[in-house]
Amino acid sequence: MFYSKTQKYICIGFFWRSDSRRTNGDKKTMLTEQNLRILIVIPTYNNAGTLLDITLRALESGYDVLVFNDGSTDGAMFVLPAHDRLFIEGWESNQGKGAALLAAANKARNNGYTHIITMDADGQHDPAEARKFVAAIEDNPLSIVLGNRVFPETGVPGSSRFGRRFSNFWVWVCTGLRLKDTQSGYRAYPVALFERLSVSARHYNFEIEILVKGIWAGLDTQQTDVSVKYSEETIKASHFRAVADNALISITYTALVIRNFLPIPHKKYFETEERKKRKLSIKTPVKSLKRLLTEATSSQEIIISAMTGIFIGTLPLFFMHTVTIGFVATRLRLNRLIAINMQHFCAPPFVPVLALEAGYFILHGKLLWKMSDLGNIHTTRELWAVAGELFFEYVAGAIILAPLLALLCGLIIYLPVKALCRDIKT
Repeated sequence: MFYSKTQKYICIGFFWRSDSRRTNGDKKTMLTEQNLRILIVIPTYNNAGTLLDITLRALESGYDVLVFNDGSTDGAMFVLPAHDRLFIEGWESNQGKGAALLAAANKARNNGYTHIITMDADGQHDPAEARKFVAAIEDNPLSIVLGNRVFPETGVPGSSRFGRRFSNFWVWVCTGLRLKDTQSGYRAYPVALFERLSVSARHYNFEIEILVKGIWAGLDTQQTDVSVKYSEETIKASHFRAVADNALISITYTALVIRNFLPIPHKKYFETEERKKRKLSIKTPVKSLKRLLTEATSSQEIIISAMTGIFIGTLPLFFMHTVTIGFVATRLRLNRLIAINMQHFCAPPFVPVLALEAGYFILHGKLLWKMSDLGNIHTTRELWAVAGELFFEYVAGAIILAPLLALLCGLIIYLPVKALCRDIKT
């Protein structure tokens, strides 16, 4: 405890279980419905107007509740009642939402809990909906459960709608998963995740980093619809800093995107059914081929897979196209078979010649019609000089042409693929 003994609420924090033990020490730990222990975590910072109501309603769910005080100075903690299922921890100075969640998860782990359900203290979330997360946890304990906020028709800040779309896109780039609401603070985690991962973020960017790294570590994701309340009170209770926190989130995404596309495997700590389905091995070639053939589950994935193959196939990667396409398609969870085969449309001579002509035109303002346009070549040195110029023009043209050909590919196959997928579904 970090509070002085004169503070009223310090005693509540001593109700932690005496039979605590670490349940997830091994990499292959199996979480079953029989050994699940769930803790609701409410990080708070100066939420005097909403904290008591949120806490009391969370206790009505029947699960233990931990309120983690991130250095509040408004006296909200003094109104919380003594309760045998309510625990209070925290510190005297504000250190950030991520730091509070990480410390709360460590407390949960040390006291034998297998999962935490996190909800904000600003009044936006309905604690009664925690049961939805419990049901999802019981269905798949090795998963992160995200609360998909069902926005009301009016009253939702434009920044919230934009922020969700922005975040969803970059999470897809980092993980290949198309999730509905990656900014929601209403979610559930296996406690073992916090023990395994190293996370540097300590503010609102923490929830992005732990989500992406959790997926990289092998956890599945589940999504459940939850209500959300926006009012003058809830907006006032939020402490999100538009400039500073958005800057931190952008920096975190930049680091995650760069890491995702480094040719270094993500370390897997969890073995889930979803991961087993996507696993390829030369030891089981028939099963691996079947998985490749059935990877795409929607017209959108097929189109993006084809565009990825064309884009990378056009780039001047010399003898590395197949490896690069396979790597990128795996990172983005695309259909690797489609992406790899689409590169054949970029094979010589058509696309390389087109790239050379594009680069020559950009640099010289005209097309290269005949060899005489290159000037008179009399010596080997002059030949190498011209070859170097042509190579540079080819590289420049390929880089410019790659996104254009990928876009053209997407436009050409859009309607046929949509129609094909519609026929398959019917």
